[in-house]
Amino acid sequence: MNTGKTSVSDLLGISMEKIKEMADVNAIIGDPIKLDDGTTIIPISKVSYGFASGGSDLPSKYDKNLFGGGAGAGVSIKPEGFLVVSPDGTAKMVSMTPSSDPIGNAIEKVPVIVEKVQGIINKKKEAKKAAAAAEEVTEEPAAE
Repeated sequence: MNTGKTSVSDLLGISMEKIKEMADVNAIIGDPIKLDDGTTIIPISKVSYGFASGGSDLPSKYDKNLFGGGAGAGVSIKPEGFLVVSPDGTAKMVSMTPSSDPIGNAIEKVPVIVEKVQGIINKKKEAKKAAAAAEEVTEEPAAE
């Protein structure tokens, strides 16, 4: 085994430390932004990272401490959207891009569908009330 300063485990350790420095929790959940009306907006990001390292620590006829190796790392930070917390405490995720996941799309559309159904039901109730009121007006006996 190599007794020199650099080894595969050292390369791996250095790569991991550098990734920790680049991708901390503040990169995923941003600082909250408070609006005058009491609404809080929190930026949310997706952090992806990867790393690879490798090397050779084989004995040699000429140099007993021969070592060859390398390491690399990459980080991708992509804004996903914002968590909007209203003054009454309700929270809603506002995505930056539309989801390609059918289940996610269905879940996002549930509030809109519920509002439309409630609107249809309310219109029918109002129409029935208006019809009932019109019948009452036509059924009143004539004054003698």
